[in-house]
Amino acid sequence: MKFLIHTYGCQMNVRDSEAVEALLIAAGHEKAAEENDAEVVIINSCTVRQKAEEKAVGKAGNMIAAGKIVGLMGCAVKRMGKDTFKRLPKLHFAVAPRMFGTIPKILAEKKFPCLELGDDGVVPTGMDAHPDITRNGTFAAVQSYVTVLLGCDNRCSYCIVPDVRGHEYSRPAKEVIAEVECLAKRGVKEVCLLGQSVLRYGIRNKAWDDEKGEAFPRLLRELSKIEGLERIRFTSAHPKGCTGELVDVYKTCPKVCRHLHLPVQSGSDRVLKEMGRHYTRAEYLAAIKKLRDFDPEFAITTDVIVGYPGETAQDFEETRTLMEEAGFDNAFVFKYSPRPGTRSAALEDDVTKEEKERRDQVLLADQEARGQKRNDALIGTTREVMVEGPSKRNKSRLSGRDSGNRIVVWEDDGTAKIGDIVKILISEAHPQILIGEIVK
Repeated sequence: MKFLIHTYGCQMNVRDSEAVEALLIAAGHEKAAEENDAEVVIINSCTVRQKAEEKAVGKAGNMIAAGKIVGLMGCAVKRMGKDTFKRLPKLHFAVAPRMFGTIPKILAEKKFPCLELGDDGVVPTGMDAHPDITRNGTFAAVQSYVTVLLGCDNRCSYCIVPDVRGHEYSRPAKEVIAEVECLAKRGVKEVCLLGQSVLRYGIRNKAWDDEKGEAFPRLLRELSKIEGLERIRFTSAHPKGCTGELVDVYKTCPKVCRHLHLPVQSGSDRVLKEMGRHYTRAEYLAAIKKLRDFDPEFAITTDVIVGYPGETAQDFEETRTLMEEAGFDNAFVFKYSPRPGTRSAALEDDVTKEEKERRDQVLLADQEARGQKRNDALIGTTREVMVEGPSKRNKSRLSGRDSGNRIVVWEDDGTAKIGDIVKILISEAHPQILIGEIVK
């Protein structure tokens, strides 16, 4: 049968969709060129925010109305459980995040409706299936996501992820290494290792057959040895994982990119405690200092929530001052919204919509100025940039990212192709983009 997958949400969902695609092709199915050609449409859903869930469910409803065989997979299925079929009565199958490996069997048997929820402790199916036909890169066949840690045990008060993705499970290191080796053989030059709190890799369950050093830094060192692989990134991190051993990997493994996405969420110790983040403002800033002490250009990006229940004007100002002290290269700001089943959902959502919007705009304006300052300091430097393709805004230019994940654009002189690493002399800076010219 011809199939098509629509993906909503995070990078993990993108990677899961790619794995399902590989499984279905291995089972003899064919990827459809467009929606109209597909007999089967699978929607990979997100539930971190209500709007994301509604988009996925709405799309599934539209595909059912179009007469397709429709499956819903991902986090929304785990959250809704048996109620999935109440919202979508004519849905053919629904599969929780750790059960996507069952999809080929479901389609073969055609025993609809079918619900596969698994449980919080189940080892994910399909994650290591068919490594020899592992999908090509996610972006332009040279970059790809690789999930190394599933689930989360942090239990932040506002977050539904532990409920829908289950307890932490670290994939065996040999399995991850085999997947990346396959990707490299197929031309992938850069991988991004994924985990909800990726620096906890190997903590809940053993990732290595022995215990020689910290599991995640060890994985980075081993992946760095893979021939053909040029760059290694990972996301998302937690301050507790910024150990001396991790810093040493950054220092000694050139393939490990000097960029870390380190969500802070708030600069107020009181709010951080309420959120259950398990670090203080001072501990967060100390983690950043470790990285910037050996490389002042080390790029750090973050996530911030404004309008958390009970967030006062003083709490908000503490977030502003932390962000300035941290000197973030970029920041993603989110207005708090309660998710059913989380601890914070029981609290009064007492910051008005208007005040959340105001705080959001203040932080974004702060970051624009901060990003401009950080990027201005790079004018006159030469960046090593991996070519990703034409610039979205100007097709006569090429675009790519440096080790710090900064977007760099330059005039296409015809000498560079996608996947090449070229040297770009920076001549112009903007808050979220660098402009330069290729160095011959």
